[in-house]
Amino acid sequence: MDISPADAASDRVWAVLLAAGSASRMGHRPKCLLERDGQPLVVRLIRQLEQAGVAGVVLVLGHYAQRIGAAVDAMAPLPDLTLCRVLNPDADSAQDASLRLGLQSLPADAGTVLVLLADQPLLDAADVAALLALWQGRAGDIGFLQPVHAGLPGHPVVLSRAVAEALQHAPPGQGGRQWQAANAERVWRWAAPHARYSTDVDQPADVDRLRAGGVELQWPAGLR
Repeated sequence: MDISPADAASDRVWAVLLAAGSASRMGHRPKCLLERDGQPLVVRLIRQLEQAGVAGVVLVLGHYAQRIGAAVDAMAPLPDLTLCRVLNPDADSAQDASLRLGLQSLPADAGTVLVLLADQPLLDAADVAALLALWQGRAGDIGFLQPVHAGLPGHPVVLSRAVAEALQHAPPGQGGRQWQAANAERVWRWAAPHARYSTDVDQPADVDRLRAGGVELQWPAGLR
């Protein structure tokens, strides 16, 4: 398998976790603070990433930064994971702006990069590990791996460091979708066998659907 010089520098896996949005369809409440089994989704995801062997996480905040930050501060220490927080000063900008900010904040020795959303209630460490195992066996020209289920794109997406740098320096309005369109031969759309990668919570109806399927999400005190 061919590996670019940017990737050869390190095989350390880092993640960019996007949590800057206003959650307008959720009544302007930070959906990543919905709790599953008593744990905020953002905290649960950070723990899943650590269990999957991810070396570090860049958490991109914007709206509700103080409240989300307080939930993260309340976590027990994670000895095997480095956690960095960055603030998007223009949280109402398109998601690609938060992505660029997160990518710019990666350490120089980060190799493979995961990008995921902070409101994914079903994702677990085994799902992350499965993606990373696929990534290790990819063809040499693949720089972008995305799980897809029933036609719906999912997260995390996996990026080579070279692709992460290309997205980092992309002009405003140009993000992962545009890069994929221009580099289709370097994109691997993996047919995921389940919907855990493509399930997030954008509106109350999503919470109701999850409850009907046996997954209970609750707002913490102060957000109910």
